[in-house]
Amino acid sequence: MQTDVLSEVSSRTAERPAAGTDADKRRELGQFLTPAPVARFMASLFSTWDRDVHLLDAGAGAGALTMAFVRHFCQRRYRPERISLTAFEIDPALMPLLRRTLAQCEKECREAGIEFSAIVLNENFIEAATSMVSRDQFTGNPLRFNMAIVNPPYRKIRGDSGERRLLHQVGIETSNLYTGFVTLIGRLLTEGGELVGITPRSFCNGPYFKAFRAEFLQTMALKRLHVFESRTAAFRQDRVLQENVIFHAVKGGTKPDHVIISSSSGQPGGQVSERVVGYEDLVDPEDAEQFIHLTTNADQARARLAIGRLSASLSELDLSVSTGRVVDFRAREFLRGHPEPGTAPLVYPCHFDGHFVRWPKENSRKPNAIVCSAITRELLVPAGVYVLVKRFSPKEEPRRIVACIWDSSLVPAVLVGFENHLNYFHVNGRGMPMPLARGLAGFLNSTVLDVYFRQFNGHTQVNATDLRNLKYPTKAQLEHIGNSIPASALLQKDLDAIVEEELF
Repeated sequence: MQTDVLSEVSSRTAERPAAGTDADKRRELGQFLTPAPVARFMASLFSTWDRDVHLLDAGAGAGALTMAFVRHFCQRRYRPERISLTAFEIDPALMPLLRRTLAQCEKECREAGIEFSAIVLNENFIEAATSMVSRDQFTGNPLRFNMAIVNPPYRKIRGDSGERRLLHQVGIETSNLYTGFVTLIGRLLTEGGELVGITPRSFCNGPYFKAFRAEFLQTMALKRLHVFESRTAAFRQDRVLQENVIFHAVKGGTKPDHVIISSSSGQPGGQVSERVVGYEDLVDPEDAEQFIHLTTNADQARARLAIGRLSASLSELDLSVSTGRVVDFRAREFLRGHPEPGTAPLVYPCHFDGHFVRWPKENSRKPNAIVCSAITRELLVPAGVYVLVKRFSPKEEPRRIVACIWDSSLVPAVLVGFENHLNYFHVNGRGMPMPLARGLAGFLNSTVLDVYFRQFNGHTQVNATDLRNLKYPTKAQLEHIGNSIPASALLQKDLDAIVEEELF
């Protein structure tokens, strides 16, 4: 078993950014070069024994992944006879170093008795691959790769971009380059071909990646997933703040009965823990969204069991969740720093203070009020009791879901505005009874839900869709939780005890 995924940081030039490479340009392209220890771990996941390896490296960078792949196969007892590489790299500044890396690959293959050849393309992979996929669709040409290793670019793509249009032409709808890369690679693999990749975890949930999950899970069989517990672990030098996952998948065939899920802290020399889970525990066959749950330890399994027992949907609770309507830069002329006649309270995440909103907030950089007018009326909701959830959680936030209660009885106003960085729970556009609100906020703030939610949410955003897709305690259970929470300040451990007593 691999026990040192992130060992000492390599100083080999083949895994450093090229001299003179513009770091800002690489970030603009979404490039984050793979550290050597991560590359070695990824290469170790391949299981095939094919004599002829046709390898695709769709974002080769400085060649770290291909170098690790070659070294791994050169050290095997049973080695392939040939390795034929096709490497794409869009950044011309990296080409000299990539070619030197591949020269080293050829040397090591020759010493191991393996024939090595490489085609290096300084091209946009999206443009080339969509052309290849289109050509294969019309000509019936066989696909060409039986292995692929990739660290794709992480960058959003606009709806009017050339890349988005090219992907649309081959039936791929996505808003991020990395899922476009992975989908195209999957289509270019032969049946039984293996793919090992490192990407953000964001594809595991959310509406933006639903189409990607549908195709990926239908055409590829997941065998192994590895999670980094730190957002910055895999690419600490590039300041990547998304949580990453390494996955190993095989094209076609039946889904495995079990999948290995492993995790590591992300620190050099950190130990790896492994769990074997049933495939249906990874992807619930009854989940229309096909969220991918990465349960890496006993606490997460316990949380999954507890939340899995819940059966109430928001609609069964007569509740809905929406995103705050006030987008401040669009309503700037109506915003006010302090409440005044003719304004309504405006609530931002900065107004959260424990379990209740504290409004107005003195010395706040954010406005406290919004003008009530015919233009702004549709941005406001009637006074009442609402449960608010932050849409984004900063790194230092101990929980991914952070909930707070807005109680209009504390504020003499008939309308209230919720800023767009908040989600708010309501009853047909209006407030809810206080016991239900207290119970709902308590459940949302509980550690057991946080542990469960992190199994499929690997980024800082909490979408309204994520909250809609959760299962909740019954209304009676939520009200009982609410009535059990004291009015005074409550420690997290005491809140968790109240919630878990109800759930377990």
